[in-house]
Amino acid sequence: MTKHERWSRRRLLGFGLAVPLGAMVVPVRALASTCGLTPRQTSGPFFPLWDQLDKDVDLTKLLGHDAAAKGTVLRVEGRVLDEDCRPVRNALVDLWQADTNGRYSHPADPNPARRDPNFQGWGQAITDRDGRYAFRTIKPAAYPREFLDGRPDENAGWRTPHIHFRVTKPGYRELSTQMYFAGEALNDTDRVLAQVPREAWPRVVIAGIDGTAGQPPTYPFDLTIARA
Repeated sequence: MTKHERWSRRRLLGFGLAVPLGAMVVPVRALASTCGLTPRQTSGPFFPLWDQLDKDVDLTKLLGHDAAAKGTVLRVEGRVLDEDCRPVRNALVDLWQADTNGRYSHPADPNPARRDPNFQGWGQAITDRDGRYAFRTIKPAAYPREFLDGRPDENAGWRTPHIHFRVTKPGYRELSTQMYFAGEALNDTDRVLAQVPREAWPRVVIAGIDGTAGQPPTYPFDLTIARA
């Protein structure tokens, strides 16, 4: 693939947010049938401070970089719905997360781990007429909540692997939440996830679906928002 072809692909991705990854991988699967509100969670301290040129739906490739991001590639897809299970079109979905070393692309992150220079770190999608969105990214690593003299403060605990989401649209309440990975041992000790009632965990702790024909696993994650 030439540099011109890579540039064209990225431009198409950037301008094709309304149909995120639709032709790249598999169609959106049937997801949750209930429409209770998605639990609200903290945005955390690492939401991007400044705009960036490349914030499309494929976080594994960074504009101008030949190498791909390190880590296990996955796909997150779902629908944005209202309380009546109706799709919300043209909603803005922000996704941001740590890389495979547990490091955010944020100047306030105290983690001394080396940041992956090829990981986009933040992406945006616009939902289509059926409320669908999708991202291609990597599984983030766990990381210590705090550090003392550059070393993990074991008393502060660890953050289990998670991905941040924010959904916004005029006429609806802004939703900030986090998606977790089923089967992670740190889920049971994560202080942020502990604030979500156990009966609501199935809405934010998601099991992956194995990909077929060489495709990455998919994590179906619906986001239900409230009208303002």
